[in-house]
Amino acid sequence: MWRRSPELLDRQRSRLLVIDMQERLLSVIPDAESVTARCEQLLRGSQILGVPVSATEQYPEKLGSTVSPLVELLGDRPAKLRFSCAEALDWSQSCPDPADRDQVVLAGIETHVCVLQTAFDLLAAGFRVYLATDAIASRSEQDRRIALDRLTAAGATLTTTESVLFEWCEVAGTPEFKQISRLIK
Repeated sequence: MWRRSPELLDRQRSRLLVIDMQERLLSVIPDAESVTARCEQLLRGSQILGVPVSATEQYPEKLGSTVSPLVELLGDRPAKLRFSCAEALDWSQSCPDPADRDQVVLAGIETHVCVLQTAFDLLAAGFRVYLATDAIASRSEQDRRIALDRLTAAGATLTTTESVLFEWCEVAGTPEFKQISRLIK
């Protein structure tokens, strides 16, 4: 049997983390509509392909709840004050068994604050971190770019929503592939 590259995402080893896609935060993000649409695609793709999803909210009393339509696709969203989400999640503090879900796809805002700090903490704990670059944003493009540079230098992998979904899907010609294809159109 052909062995896939360990660099590719595998739905059996992956999880999706949607970070702080909240009303007041998104109101200052230039490409908020596009980022929200990409997060929705990732969430719907996760449902189709059985990839577990987690989400967080930064200080929701002040920044509001997760935006629609994302809130309808998510379960519990732990509130947090710390910028990194790692502590708010009920994941192991160290990398799980290799047969477990050690690949984490990140989406959300802001790239240079909560996404960056979460990614660094997850990398330090032994997780493999993938950034869906079209599903993350910052108020400033310079902040976003510098954060992505720092994260790639630290070992995170840059990717896109469509790449994530097709890597999780892996093969064409299945009912899941047809659903994913419709989702990205």
